[in-house]
Amino acid sequence: MVCAPLVSAETISFNRDIKPILSNNCFECHGPDARARKRRPRLDTFEGATSITRFEKYPVVPGKPAESEVINRITSENPEYRMPPADTGKTLSAAEIALISEWIAQGGEYEEHWSYIAPQRPELPEVSDPEWVSSPVDAFILSKLDAEELTPSPEADRYTLARRVAFDITGLPPTPGQLERFASARDVDKGYARLVDELLESPAYGEHWARLWLDLARYADSKGYEADRTRTIWKYRDWVIQALNSDMPYTQFTAEQLAGDLMPEPTEDQIVATAFHRNTMNNDEGGTDDEEFRTAAVMDRVDTTMQVWMGTTMNCAQCHDHKYDPISTKEYYKFFAFFNQTADADRNDESPTYWHATDEEKAQKSELEAARDAAKKELERIDALLPAKTEDDEPADDAAAQEVTTLSDEELAALEDERKGVDRERRKAERELAKLMEKLDVYTPVMVELPEDSRRTTHILKRGSFLNPGDEVTEDTPEVFAPFPDDLPRNRLGLAQWLTSTENPLTARVTVNRYWEQLFGAGIVPTVEEFGAQGAWPTHPELLDWLAVEFMEQDWSFKSLLRTLVLTSTYRQRSAVNPELLEVDPNNRWLARGPRFRLSAEQIRDQALMVSGLLSKKMYGKPVKPFQPEGVWQIVYNGDAWDQSEGEDRYRRGLYTFWRRTSPYPSMMAFDASSREVCAIQRIRTNTPLQALVTLNDPVYVEAAQAMARLVLDEAGDDLEAQLTLALERAVGRPAKEAEIDRLAQLYAEVLDTYSGDAENAELMATSYLGPVEDAPHDRLAALTVVCNTIMNLDEFLTKR
Repeated sequence: MVCAPLVSAETISFNRDIKPILSNNCFECHGPDARARKRRPRLDTFEGATSITRFEKYPVVPGKPAESEVINRITSENPEYRMPPADTGKTLSAAEIALISEWIAQGGEYEEHWSYIAPQRPELPEVSDPEWVSSPVDAFILSKLDAEELTPSPEADRYTLARRVAFDITGLPPTPGQLERFASARDVDKGYARLVDELLESPAYGEHWARLWLDLARYADSKGYEADRTRTIWKYRDWVIQALNSDMPYTQFTAEQLAGDLMPEPTEDQIVATAFHRNTMNNDEGGTDDEEFRTAAVMDRVDTTMQVWMGTTMNCAQCHDHKYDPISTKEYYKFFAFFNQTADADRNDESPTYWHATDEEKAQKSELEAARDAAKKELERIDALLPAKTEDDEPADDAAAQEVTTLSDEELAALEDERKGVDRERRKAERELAKLMEKLDVYTPVMVELPEDSRRTTHILKRGSFLNPGDEVTEDTPEVFAPFPDDLPRNRLGLAQWLTSTENPLTARVTVNRYWEQLFGAGIVPTVEEFGAQGAWPTHPELLDWLAVEFMEQDWSFKSLLRTLVLTSTYRQRSAVNPELLEVDPNNRWLARGPRFRLSAEQIRDQALMVSGLLSKKMYGKPVKPFQPEGVWQIVYNGDAWDQSEGEDRYRRGLYTFWRRTSPYPSMMAFDASSREVCAIQRIRTNTPLQALVTLNDPVYVEAAQAMARLVLDEAGDDLEAQLTLALERAVGRPAKEAEIDRLAQLYAEVLDTYSGDAENAELMATSYLGPVEDAPHDRLAALTVVCNTIMNLDEFLTKR
C-alpha cells in the first residue's frame, strides 16, 4: 500500500510527496535491484537520477523539468516510449506528473528515507486551544487539526470512556465495581487516572497484550506444514504474559527472546524465552530434507525479526537485491548468519528442548516427594511391628507369631488402623505427585548455540536455494541502518542489543506505531508492517518521533507508553461522527474524534463469557479446547482429536485456546484471527455475514446467553423490567434507556408467545448447554435467553466506541 501525499506544501518533499510515486511505479525496474535495472537508469538515488544514460540523456536535470528524460517519458504520447510501460498496468495521474515536474523545477532534491534517520525529540507546536492539550501528544494532534480546519470532539462520557480503556488495557470490559467507582468520582481526571492504573496492574493486562505479541511471534500449538503435528510450547506463551505483567523493558524483552541462552548465567525463564524463534514451522512429513526446512526456518527468523523490530520486509532479498529498499542479497545473508548457528535442525523430536518448572512447582514437587517418602518410612516401621502375612493373611511361620505375642489384640488393631491411614497418605501423595509430574512433563523447544567446533559456514544461497550456495559471508547488518558497534558480539545477543540501541532509527518508531494502531485503529504510519520505500508517509511525523524518544527515555516501558496514550485528550474524545467530519476525514486519520472499531476475535468471545458470569480467571498452563464444530480437525497422520475441555477450562480466555495452524479455531478465524503460520503484523478487520452467524448461533455464544439469562434471573428476581435492565447494563456497561427496555420487552413478549406453544424448542433454547433450572419455566427462560443473545449481538457490544 502506498498512499498519495497527505498534504500539499509550497516546498515539495521528496520523502513525503515524490518517493511514494516512484516506489509504487518505477522502483521495480529502476530501483536498488541491479539485476532488474540491467542497463536502465537508477531513480532511487540522486546520483543515479542525475547520471547520463546510455542514450546520453539525463533522467533528472535539477531545476529543468523540460530537459529531464523522466518528464519526457511520463508525458509521452508514444505508448512504446511512455513510462510506466503499458504492460505493467501502472499509470501516473495528471496530479502526480505535475508534482514530479514541480519537484524537479524546485531542484529535484533527494532525502535520506525518513525512517532511516534516528528520531529526535521535536519542539511542541503552537496550537489554537492550549487548554485542550493535556499531553504533548495532544499538541501535535491539535496542530494538525488546526491546519485541516477541524476541531476536536467533546470528551466521551464516563461509561464509554471506562469501557474503551478497559478493553484497550485488559481486553475485557470494566467490572461493575470499576464502573461505579469511576462514575461516582468527584474529579473525573483523577478518577480516570486511578482506573487506568488499576487496569495496568491487572493480570488481565498481560493476557490481552500477549495476544498481539503471539501474533508477531507466530505462536501455535502445532508445527505447521501438511502433517501439522502438535507441539508443546505453551511455556513460552506463559513467559510472554508474565514478562508483560512485570513491565519488562522492551530492551530486555527483546534480548531474552532472541538470545536468552547467550546471556551470562542465563536463568530458566530466559532460556524458555528463546522459544520465540522456535515457533517457526517444522516439517515432520516423511521423505522431506531436514536441511531444506532448517534453512526455511532460519529465513523465517530473519524475516520475522526485521518485520517485528524494524518494520521492514526483507524476504525478497533472499533471491535478489531488494527492489524498493537499499538492501542487497549479500546483506540479507549476512543478517541470516546471526541465526544460522543454532542446534535445531527440523528434527521430529524438536530438539533441543528444555524442561522448566517454576520455583513454586519445584517446591510443590519436593513437598509431595517428602510426604510420600515419610509415609513409606512410617509404613516400614509399622510393618516391622506387625506379623508377616501370607497371601491368605495367616502368619508366615511360628517365629513371626512369637514376635508379636507381646501385643494385645487392641494394640494390633490400632496398628492396623494406623497403617491404613499412613497408606492412604502415601497413595494420596503419589497420586498428586503423578498428576503434578504429568503437568511438568513439558519440554519446550528452545534456541541453543552450536559449539565453536561445530559452527556452520554461511553462504549466499543463489535464488534462495539451500542446494546452491555461493560466496561465504559473516554476521553483519544492512549498511542503510545504524552500523553494528564494534564492542558488541556478532551473535544473536549482540543483534538484540543493536536492535534496541538508541542509534537504531526504526525499532522505537515501529513499536510505538504498533501500539498506536491498537488503540486508534490505524497507525501514525498506516502501513504498520512497512516502514520502507513501499510504506506510507506518517500522518503525524513529529508525533511519531516524540513518542519514539519518549518510549526510549521511559526505559522502553510498555505500561508507561500505554498510560501516556490513554490519558491524552485525543484518546478521550467522543467517537461519534457527523456528516461533515465523515466527508472530510472518513478514516479519522486526523483524529478529530475518538476511536471506534470492532473488537478483536478474542475480545468478543471473552466479553461474552465475562458478562454472562462464565469466564474463568485461571491463568497459564496447557492450551484448552472449548467447543468447536465436528469435522474441523480431519487429520490423516495420527489419531489427534479435538477432545473438548470440561469444567472451567471450557470458559478460559481465548488466548489459551489450542491453536492448530492448518485448522485454527473457526469462530476466531471468522473475526480475522491469524493462522500464525508466519508472523502476522496486523489483523485486517472485515465485516461479513459469517460473523453474525457465529455470535448468533455458535454454541459458545448461545451458552453465554443461557448463562446470562440465569444470572439476571437470580439477581433481578421476577421483575421483567429489572431483568432486562440488568442484562443490558451488564452487556454494554452504561445505564439503560427507557426506550431500549421497552423494545427489549417487546422482543421478549414476541419470543415468549412463540415458545409458549413450542415446549420442545423452548427446552432446547433454555437448557441445551447448561441443563435445567428449578423454578424457571422453560418458555420464559428461553425468551430471556433470546433477549440476552440479541443484546450480545448489538453493534455497541461488538464495538469499541
